Amino acid sequence: MAEKNFDLIVIGGGPGGYVAAIRASQLGMKVAVVEAQHLGGICLNWGCIPTKALLRSAEVATLIKNAASFGIEVKDYKIDLKKMVERSRGVAKQLSGGIGHLLKKNKVTVFDAYGRLKGKGQVEIEKTDKTKDILTAKNIILATGARARILPGLEPDGKLIWTYREAMVAEELPKSLLVVGSGAIGIEFASFYNALGVDVTVVEVMDRILPVEDAEISQLAHKQFEKHGMKILTNAKVSKLDKSANNVTAYIDIAGKIEQKTFDRVIMAVGIVGNTENLGLENTKVKVERNQIVTGKYCETDEPGVYAIGDVAGAPWLAHKASHEGIICVEKIAGVKDVHPLDKSAIPGCTYSHPQIASIGLTEAKAKEAGYELKVGRFPFMGNGKAIALGEPEGLVKTIFDAKTGQLLGAHMLGAEVTEMIQGFAIGKTLETTEAELMHTVFPHPTLSEMMHESVLSAYGKVIHF
Repeated sequence: MAEKNFDLIVIGGGPGGYVAAIRASQLGMKVAVVEAQHLGGICLNWGCIPTKALLRSAEVATLIKNAASFGIEVKDYKIDLKKMVERSRGVAKQLSGGIGHLLKKNKVTVFDAYGRLKGKGQVEIEKTDKTKDILTAKNIILATGARARILPGLEPDGKLIWTYREAMVAEELPKSLLVVGSGAIGIEFASFYNALGVDVTVVEVMDRILPVEDAEISQLAHKQFEKHGMKILTNAKVSKLDKSANNVTAYIDIAGKIEQKTFDRVIMAVGIVGNTENLGLENTKVKVERNQIVTGKYCETDEPGVYAIGDVAGAPWLAHKASHEGIICVEKIAGVKDVHPLDKSAIPGCTYSHPQIASIGLTEAKAKEAGYELKVGRFPFMGNGKAIALGEPEGLVKTIFDAKTGQLLGAHMLGAEVTEMIQGFAIGKTLETTEAELMHTVFPHPTLSEMMHESVLSAYGKVIHF
């Protein structure tokens, strides 16, 4: 007889849910995870990880295309999309299996079933064969994630109009592609297909691409993407999509004027919505606003014993945010001392396009709105020896400080490997560093990270190499 009584039940086995379950087990709890599809969630199976595998393939293709500039002559090469997709799926499968191993190692019971709240301390699970059972626990964490936002009249059909899922497993390269939305998901797919020779157009309703990023970084990214061959339309809206047998005609509203453009395929990347439906919330005190569960600073809902973490609990929709919330939530439940609420201003965000974009904290505009007097530093990649040696001289490191206290308010970067470099500023923010500590830190040479140092020096009029 399978065990049915637990200290904690986690509904959802994504990067929030499985991390919460493992930490709870480490703290001595008897834990169950209920997962309807696949361990690792969207991130591992259909998001963060497999897209990075695809983007790595695109990066290799770009290096081969530019091999002559490195003194290597490549006479002929072929893009094999099928093998790229196979590699991507293989990476996801390997890691998903690893999650199962970690949960087993930590004595977490996994139910391959759909879970919903059934009453106080109760979770009803429904297996694929439609059989149902009831599990009980004092504490329940909802970690059900999110799905692609669908706009009325622009619904994906899986063939001509794609979501991220279809874009990730395409059977052949389209000649032309429309990407609707220029957030991280849209830009990453635009970058991938553009690198493989597809004629890519990006449409963004806001006045600039990557609208959550610092405006200066957005503008530089826009220029770089266009330099690489993308077409970008801002202040534009797709009002209608007409499908034929093999292509799609998009009606694009640009400043009130409708332009018709035909594309082989369309990717809809206009955000996500939380999976709050069919969770049994209607008989609880759990509040849902804008398809997101409302939570307190320790991920608690208004229903005693019920918590929510990750994408279902709102922005930023990032795997590392979900994982960190899972640990905070579980440690609070377990009574661990000195549990710190999540500081969302200290969560780094990354876009793995070419060039890469990474940021943390306040943008320059947001810092001014908050009333800070600023010192802003900038250092371009073209002033860095390692960047030039890599053949990656395009980019910028920008740092923002409170002029009165020296507090690091934000850091924003564009260029090669900035998604790895951003963690240095993340540690700095956690340590509540000021410009003084960053200036006194010795950065190794030659590295890209030296630009982080130079950017800080720039903010205070001490820059050396530019």
